[in-house]
Amino acid sequence: MASDDRSSLSGLTEAEAQEFHSLFVTSFIVFTVIAIIAHILVWMWRPWIPGAKGYALLDGAMSAAHSALSLIG
Repeated sequence: MASDDRSSLSGLTEAEAQEFHSLFVTSFIVFTVIAIIAHILVWMWRPWIPGAKGYALLDGAMSAAHSALSLIG
């Protein structure tokens, strides 16, 4: 059995572990940035905390949904 300095629990060498860590951190940062942008866009479209009129936008959406369903059925 050849020894190639695989002394960690994962079985990776130090260089492999550092490479995996850099890829993992980069992927995590990209995912987090995409999630933050998506949350901002959704907040701009329909805020989670209602304003003075409450969720008045939902009334128009419900009437549109009912008219669309009447066309289908």
